[in-house]
Amino acid sequence: MTRQYRRTLVRLATGFATVFGLAAAAQAADPLKVCFLYSNPIGESGWTYQHELARKELVAALGDKITTKYVENIAEGPDAERVIRNFVQEGCKLVFTPSFGFMEPTLKVARTAPNVIFMNGSGYKTTPNVGAYNARYYEARYIEGVIAGTMSKSGVVGYVGAFPIPEVLQGVNAFTLGLRSVKPQAQVKLIWVNSWYDPGKERDAANALLKLGVDTLAYATSGVAIVATGEEKGVYTLGYYSDMSKFGPKTNLSSVVQTWGPYYIKVVEDVLAGRWKSDNTVGGLKEGMIRMAPLNAAVPAYLHEKVAGLERDIASGKVNVFTGPVVDQDGKERVAAGQAMAPADLDRMNYLVKGVDGMLPKSQ
Repeated sequence: MTRQYRRTLVRLATGFATVFGLAAAAQAADPLKVCFLYSNPIGESGWTYQHELARKELVAALGDKITTKYVENIAEGPDAERVIRNFVQEGCKLVFTPSFGFMEPTLKVARTAPNVIFMNGSGYKTTPNVGAYNARYYEARYIEGVIAGTMSKSGVVGYVGAFPIPEVLQGVNAFTLGLRSVKPQAQVKLIWVNSWYDPGKERDAANALLKLGVDTLAYATSGVAIVATGEEKGVYTLGYYSDMSKFGPKTNLSSVVQTWGPYYIKVVEDVLAGRWKSDNTVGGLKEGMIRMAPLNAAVPAYLHEKVAGLERDIASGKVNVFTGPVVDQDGKERVAAGQAMAPADLDRMNYLVKGVDGMLPKSQ
């Protein structure tokens, strides 16, 4: 082999190495494709809207390290499974499915895509490539109950429930406990709509509650109809998911606001760094996953101070919303005086507390 021939081989080898090195570097630098499945239309407020705000915050924070895609208004069940499978086929490497009803479709697809990471919001089941996340919404629901108990003249408050799952039952029960901490004989009149988002049903439920004599409305659904009805009728409302003040500037007293952006950024950063591990994350006021919206001008100054104090005390652990005695509608003691409800009991909550005028659907 001549010296010139050897030099030519070296140059060729160096060239190939450079090409392959650049290709590998380009491949390593490929952005992470992050996909989101939404159960409702994005709209201007509500559950899906808050997750969409978080997606936008994620894009702003991580720039060209990621690309994102979302599909909205997909029913829980076979349609959800179809869209999640499409995400995998399209190259999504991290899939967020924020809905309790997306839990089983997510798990089903995840079994066939072990190299894809899935994050199910408000579910509780995990596998090596499926994580779960949720929030202690009931912490802020208790505060809303305190506000309602202070502002309601009659002590009769209406509540529109979505589905009777533990998360929703925690909310109505915490709200009732907060209400009765101010007005011990107050009542919550409860109507179920069996939907997360149905403006017609939500409006009908609100009007039905008003006919029952309530002077304040709270809810667990995702539309604006209840706040809008309260504004139209001059009835106080307590909002959920988003700051609802723009839909009820005179009557919306405050709202429980969900803030997912920082958590989504952390999850994606963990995936990019190769340190993501499956777990079940539950945050609350302390972690900033929820917060109270600014109080309406109709709320007196002393209540502003009380609400701020409750936020601090709940976040610090000084106040536990479900500290006994907690008694259900049938008079059964569920938590003894001075005791805090165990997390496992919270997760399987299947009853309504004393003070709720309403029933669980018979199918439960």
